[in-house]
Amino acid sequence: MQTVTSLLNSIAGVGRDTVRGGYTRPVYSAAELDLRAWFIEQAGRRGLDVETDRNGILWAWWGEPQPGALVTGSHLDSVPGGGAFDGPLGVAAALAAVDELRARGVAPHRSLAVTVFPEEEGSRFGVACLGSRLLTGGIDADRARNLRDADGNSFAEVARANGLDPEQLGADPEALARIGDFIELHVEQGRGLGEDGPAVAVGSSILGHGRWKLGVTGQGNHAGTTLMEDRQDPMVAAAQIILAVRQVAAARQDARATVGRIQPVPGGTNVIASRVDLWLDVRHPDDAVTARLVETIHGKAQKIAAFEGCTVALTEESYSGTVHFDPALQRQLENALPGAPVLATGAGHDAGVLAGHVPAGMLFIKNPTGISHSPEEFVEPADADASAAALADVLEALL
Repeated sequence: MQTVTSLLNSIAGVGRDTVRGGYTRPVYSAAELDLRAWFIEQAGRRGLDVETDRNGILWAWWGEPQPGALVTGSHLDSVPGGGAFDGPLGVAAALAAVDELRARGVAPHRSLAVTVFPEEEGSRFGVACLGSRLLTGGIDADRARNLRDADGNSFAEVARANGLDPEQLGADPEALARIGDFIELHVEQGRGLGEDGPAVAVGSSILGHGRWKLGVTGQGNHAGTTLMEDRQDPMVAAAQIILAVRQVAAARQDARATVGRIQPVPGGTNVIASRVDLWLDVRHPDDAVTARLVETIHGKAQKIAAFEGCTVALTEESYSGTVHFDPALQRQLENALPGAPVLATGAGHDAGVLAGHVPAGMLFIKNPTGISHSPEEFVEPADADASAAALADVLEALL
């Protein structure tokens, strides 16, 4: 048997980011492909039969693939400069839980699969949970094929280069029907469990959230010859829009709004940009409020842009409404883990996408720093190892 800590240590050198710190493992990068190979090798060691479906999702089967299987897993891709636990913890815990179940002598009465979903973070192609959205039909296949990364590569091109048929991407009812229940274990991305709280919690809901692109267009020009009063500078408008985003969110209880990425075009030091693209993340428990927040931000952005002689266009890239996990499954998780607290989360997950189609639930493992999407994300080794036992308890109760 391997511990979760030993499994994570075995991939600790993959995808290290020497500039940002932490890990950068975008989907189908060399780092993420190494992790996929690692998963396939680890599953093979456990006698699990691995397949890659038409959307690039990895399935490692204990028993014959059948409808109504119990499925667990997470993702291996990361945000730029992300932590060591976001995604890989859930995958490593699932593998270690298989070891634990076998050590207990558990003989499954239903098929069990460990899965790895691609592009959960959306850090390469801009749509979070892309693999699970494709599986469930949550994104149009043509739109997915035409998504492009920062280098201009389409998702169709990258998929083909990695052994997938782009024409086969999209909703897969047969694969979806194989999921009877889905359990995702994940590092907590907040401080709900506190520094001294229990190691594990049961998830209850996921905050509604989405991503939008604001394209601010002005007049590209020379930085040295263009007088200040003659400028239509989208960078100046973008700076004011970012401040407005903060003000709008701060004025609404439970709202979160973030501009975490900005891209000037053409991006020269001595060039007034012709366009600046901003990527906006907005979250709130009430989907109607989320929509109003985005509408308000767009309205303020239009006024700011017009004052600077610029224009602004808003494009929705992805949206997931507030998700409440299956109540009956949640009760089963609580019964399997007596005393575990119940937590809502503000972070999106593949379990949230699947929840609209199959019974889904989540377990959260304590992160004493409360920091995630950062190199400072942390799980105590003892808690990481305990996560496999907790997941095994849940899986045994459901098998």
